[in-house]
Amino acid sequence: MRKNKKNKRSTAAMSAQRMLLGGLPQEEEEVLQSPLQMVISSFVRDKIAMTGVILFTFIFLCCVFLPFFFPIDLYYQDVTQANVAPGFGMLKVPAQLKNNAQDLSVGSSFSVGLDKDGNVYEWGTFPNAKLKNIPSASETGKLVQISAGLDHVLAVNEDGQIFTWGNDRMGLATIPMELRTGGNDIKQILAGYQISLVLTEDGEMYNWGSDYLLSITYPEGVQGNIDKFAANTNIVLALTKDGQVVPLTNKPSAYTNIPEEIQGNVVDLALTDEAVAAVTSDGRVYTWGNNIKKGLNVPEEIQGQVASVSSGRYHFTAVLKDGTLCSWGDNTHGQANAPQGVTVSSVDSGYYANYAITEDGSVIAWGLKGYLMGTDALGRDLFRRMLVGGRMTMTVGAIAVIISSIIGIAVGGISGYKGGKIDNLLMRLTEIVSSIPFLPFCIILSSILGNSISETQRIILIMCILGLLSWPGIARLVRGSVLAEREQEFVTAAKSLGVKEFGIIFRHILPNIITVIIVNATLNFATCMLTESSLSFIGFGVNEPNATWGNMLTGAQNGQVIENYWWRWAFPALMLGICTISINCIGDGLRDAIDPKSKER
Repeated sequence: MRKNKKNKRSTAAMSAQRMLLGGLPQEEEEVLQSPLQMVISSFVRDKIAMTGVILFTFIFLCCVFLPFFFPIDLYYQDVTQANVAPGFGMLKVPAQLKNNAQDLSVGSSFSVGLDKDGNVYEWGTFPNAKLKNIPSASETGKLVQISAGLDHVLAVNEDGQIFTWGNDRMGLATIPMELRTGGNDIKQILAGYQISLVLTEDGEMYNWGSDYLLSITYPEGVQGNIDKFAANTNIVLALTKDGQVVPLTNKPSAYTNIPEEIQGNVVDLALTDEAVAAVTSDGRVYTWGNNIKKGLNVPEEIQGQVASVSSGRYHFTAVLKDGTLCSWGDNTHGQANAPQGVTVSSVDSGYYANYAITEDGSVIAWGLKGYLMGTDALGRDLFRRMLVGGRMTMTVGAIAVIISSIIGIAVGGISGYKGGKIDNLLMRLTEIVSSIPFLPFCIILSSILGNSISETQRIILIMCILGLLSWPGIARLVRGSVLAEREQEFVTAAKSLGVKEFGIIFRHILPNIITVIIVNATLNFATCMLTESSLSFIGFGVNEPNATWGNMLTGAQNGQVIENYWWRWAFPALMLGICTISINCIGDGLRDAIDPKSKER
């Protein structure tokens, strides 16, 4: 009986305790939380700080993991893709043309097409505003062929008259007199890289435009015997009516090493910027030149089945005898992903895209659709450089903060705990370091070293300088906190137990002030990122071709870039601003969570 009564009293006491705790107001209930729980709870309730955490985490994860899916070649350049605006409209064929196409052509970042009535359509990103000045139908008559180049267009009407628009520099607008009046049977036209080429049915070839990059010479007996030609930025190759491949140049190169066994048996010809492909009458493809972009790697399964071949800047597309497609070569933008299971009547390949007209008249497109954030002056994808640049900027800032925190904690901890002469000595050292003007010091050091160090060594040097010159602030903060903590009872107890001074500082005092250090390091991280970006912006930090958000902003120094190519500075500035503001919001949120009274001050 006594045991039962004791159990009943114990149960009643527990119930009363639960009721008492359940009836406590929220403020009193929070008293029961640990200090860490209170800090986390307060931080989570701060909407601005949590927004900063989400934004920074998202940017950080993108910069860390997305480069594995969007790899970048730091030394890649392509002037044909320079200053392309953001967007994915390069392959958006106009609706009026999708089932009514007569001829299509791929330009550098735009495309042109003709419908069966001879109407002209243009789409994509135009590198030259004059490309939009399409001649009226009353001027041109019915157009039957069209070709797009780097930044100009060439077209021919049913009377054999030639028209051109777009870039009119370097003589591109000076059409030969024989072609202006018409009356010629035009077999092939090509708007190339700052040059225009026309072939008539009688085998005569005309060229005009710049001869600085591409100088054409006609060997004896070639004019009047040309059946087809192919060109890139280095050479023009002619296919004669008797199946011979003839280079229209006197300079030997990889393109002029024509296999002897194919001469007299070639039926089609195509050139990329690195390789040549020739189709023989037995349906085989022979390639020669440079294999830098894998243009020489012809799929073995198509040998003996090829009817014709076309080419882009670094890829080939073949039409097989059954009307199906096969592509090979560079596939950076999906230009070698030829659709399977379709039968086509014609294909046009150029630069980084392809168009195929099927037997029912519909149009299929594949290849480069555009760039998410556009390209820079060297034709480099800004989105990929943004990812790599963000990783570099964050890495430099993070390592600099780690270096400065280690030095600051060590100096501040020893100075605050020891006091006396050691304190005075270390604080005078702190004042000396903090008095060094950072930016002038970095500029002078960079000028002195110049090109005597590698780019990797320069990056390491920047991180070390940032860390070695930014520790005085955290050292003073740690010193002040240690001065307060060293008078506490637990320090006296540790001394009485014989704990060594360094153990007291770094094992007992430091854990009690670690939250203050974290807040300061967080705010210092944003400062280091901005400092690195400032150095790279003015040319004394991380240099090209390595990307950081700072050196990507260098173009903002040019008024023309600010006015015409806004994406080159807007996206890096936006990412850097969002990232640093987010970090500052996180730091402010941590400070308010650790010290709620800071909001009142």
